[in-house]
Amino acid sequence: MRTTRRRLLLAALLPVLTIGATGALAMATDQQTSAEAGQATTPLVLTSTTAGSVVQIAAHPDDDLFFMNPDLSRSMLAGTPLTTVYLTSGEADGRNQALGGAAKDPAQPADRDHYSEARQNGIRGAYAQMATGDRTSPWKRTVIPTAGGGHAELDVLVAMPRVNLVWIQMREARHGSNENPLSLHGLWNGKIPALGPQLASGSPVKQAYTYTKSQLIQTMVGVLERYKPTTIRTLDPTPGRNERTGRYTDHQDHMYAARFAQAATTAYALQVTDRPHFSVQSYLGYLNGSLPHVLDPQTVDTKVGYLKTYAWQDMQNYCGSPSGCGDRKVAGSPYGSNWAQSMRYARADTTSWMVEGTPDTVYAFAPLDGRMAVWTRDAAGAWTGPVLLPGTGIDPGASTARLPDGRVAVFGTRTVLGPAPADYRREIVYAVQSAPGGPFGDWRSLGTPETNDESGTSAISSPTASFDADGRLTVYVRDARHTLRSRTEQPSGTFTAWQRLGGQDLQGDPVIAVDSEGRRHVYASTRRTVLGWIQPAPGAPLRGPFPTNLPPTTIPLTAAPEGEGVRLYFRRPDSGVVRSALVTAGPDKPTVSSITEAGGRAGYGAVGVAGRVLTGRADTGTISTTTLGGPPAWKESKMLFAGAPSGYVDASGGATTAVVGLDAELHVTTTPADGIVRPLWHPAVPRTP
Repeated sequence: MRTTRRRLLLAALLPVLTIGATGALAMATDQQTSAEAGQATTPLVLTSTTAGSVVQIAAHPDDDLFFMNPDLSRSMLAGTPLTTVYLTSGEADGRNQALGGAAKDPAQPADRDHYSEARQNGIRGAYAQMATGDRTSPWKRTVIPTAGGGHAELDVLVAMPRVNLVWIQMREARHGSNENPLSLHGLWNGKIPALGPQLASGSPVKQAYTYTKSQLIQTMVGVLERYKPTTIRTLDPTPGRNERTGRYTDHQDHMYAARFAQAATTAYALQVTDRPHFSVQSYLGYLNGSLPHVLDPQTVDTKVGYLKTYAWQDMQNYCGSPSGCGDRKVAGSPYGSNWAQSMRYARADTTSWMVEGTPDTVYAFAPLDGRMAVWTRDAAGAWTGPVLLPGTGIDPGASTARLPDGRVAVFGTRTVLGPAPADYRREIVYAVQSAPGGPFGDWRSLGTPETNDESGTSAISSPTASFDADGRLTVYVRDARHTLRSRTEQPSGTFTAWQRLGGQDLQGDPVIAVDSEGRRHVYASTRRTVLGWIQPAPGAPLRGPFPTNLPPTTIPLTAAPEGEGVRLYFRRPDSGVVRSALVTAGPDKPTVSSITEAGGRAGYGAVGVAGRVLTGRADTGTISTTTLGGPPAWKESKMLFAGAPSGYVDASGGATTAVVGLDAELHVTTTPADGIVRPLWHPAVPRTP
């Protein structure tokens, strides 16, 4: 009954989302030829138990296909209204030809207008294929005014009008890292007062315009206000620099489009009050190419099938456009530079965001609207929230720690957006309850181990933390040089300077757990293995890094105490199967057990652990649950979610697991102490009629 009502409500909302602001210049495409044989097949449609809508903000056509997929296709197939906003036209050098080999013709003249249109045609074909199974499914193309005083192209998929594309069509940097003032980078940093467009040849937008920095931000705010998303997806605003070359590890357009998205979501949260809560999910870009592969072969094949459509692999003129039907630069390698085999969250892929405070009182945290939201479960099992803590600029992701007296602390990072480019920075912050079970105090800043944004693009990880028996706090973070750093609270209440704990090539977020002897363990993944730091005795300084000699992982780790050691959970590359190993402290070095596998189907992302219950993202993108020691069968739900799952075990031995759905609501399920998985996911706080 609830599902039927939700579908009816969704159907009623769709015209508002997609047609309510159509412009005066309507142009429908005429793409009616049959799809080629051998196109990637469309998976079975899933019905998500969450409502809401998704807005993706990308710099170029194909950023979403390489770096946000399969989340992108899963959302569309689940019936979630989805809009992708492209800030630039992606005109590059204006030559629509396969890169490398004899196919590349250096004599081909640059034609940025038509190359931009070819990329648009390719994206429309790929989205139509993902949504309907037919790349020729037509689009309605119109012009809409923007809040920044310009015009944008709006494309609506006729067969599925909940799927929209918005083209801002700004000029791109035309190089991954070289200085070019006429770019999003130059506009953000004040090198130019305004940036003009690169209009695609077939676009219904014909009138040129320019945007100042504030006008582009307001343009994006207007798009967000139009669609009122509950989930916003961007690329990583702080990708870091290559230590050897000094170049960005991602395209500068990716980085600065994400920073404009940060500024726009901040302004949207402050300016627009008639809207739902929203979460933000950021994705890793080019760095994926140098990390172990995440996705299983079947998911990769499906993803690459969409990329082949975008790349106009078969060269058939199915779109009827003189500009071409796709991006031939991708045709030479639809896998990109090892990008297609992975999809990673740049932040919010840690599982320690739910914690017990006073007995039977549980807290769950997640950033919503750029603020930290907290949900509370009382001793009777009733949840309340979300309550938004004061303070803005909170990045995706949260971790928690419990003080000896039962108080709870929440940790995260905060992005500071100042008026000058040098004012941009990311810092570590935390908030602590004033008393056990009491309200949370103001955010306290621990600063950052980075000297400035320019040197490392503020590329610090999410923090992890622990309190000792005296209630003194130590916080750990991966810095932009991919080493482990820490700050420790002194008896006076002040903190030490940032300490260097070593390690090399650390990726993702460090994780922490305390074994039954009271020894603190900290672990972090590298491209090839996992490194560990362990206290030889409670309260002693950490020793390490120790090699665990574990094989490569897909990077996200989860650490859970088990007896006198800590069990690490991770996924096998190119598979997604969940694996684990027990690490036990020794007099000289730790002992690492053989690897065990949970078995069952593949998936991706971090794994939530609550006693014997494991929870993670299935290959279909939905939340899935299994029990250790039982048959290798994952109980798959029909719910898509953002970030990672989290869980805890209560005094009776029952496990509660939670996720934040694409509707920006907390959803929970409980497994009783008998360990029989009954994944009946439901909103923690009942929805009002």
